Amino acid sequence: MKRFFDLLISIPLLILFSPIIGIVAVLVRVKLGSPIIFTQLRPGLHGKPINIYKFRTMTDARDNEGNLLPDSIRLTSFGEFLRKYSLDELLQLVNVIKGDLSLVGPRPLLMDYLTLYTEEQAKRHQVRPGITGWAQVNGRNAISWEEKFRLDVWYVENQSLLLDFKILALTFVKVIKSDGISHGNHVTMEKFSGSNLS
Repeated sequence: MKRFFDLLISIPLLILFSPIIGIVAVLVRVKLGSPIIFTQLRPGLHGKPINIYKFRTMTDARDNEGNLLPDSIRLTSFGEFLRKYSLDELLQLVNVIKGDLSLVGPRPLLMDYLTLYTEEQAKRHQVRPGITGWAQVNGRNAISWEEKFRLDVWYVENQSLLLDFKILALTFVKVIKSDGISHGNHVTMEKFSGSNLS
């Protein structure tokens, strides 16, 4: 039923947003260059690797030794705009149609984190990851990793279509208000390095 719901919503949304996706693609090419699409390997259902698609929001600016500069420097005002209104994530509707993602579920993080989760935190991979989730509508990047994982696991243990509808509605409000995009003084969430929680 959840898969049917994902397709019922994501296919019309992809068609509806296709003009915006086209415009964003052209602007990314002009302002940030190639490649237009940022692809990254992330853990999907049961931790199985999947490719996630997003519009790039950062430049490839490097120092004299060839190392990428900090995110705060590479993230342009245009990139901030894309992130503010989640326009960089519109391509993930393709991931939903492919079956890699669900509309609602714990956000897919980095493959490197798989070995860092506690047994409880690892439960977040018992369901298909989502474009948005319970943690995103309850703080997004403004909350700690431990709180984010606690909310993810709560969703896994309490998921329902009614809850998914509620999360989608709250996500729309969050996107409009641009809540929880940054974490403290950082433009992106700091990397997870493990938890002492049992």
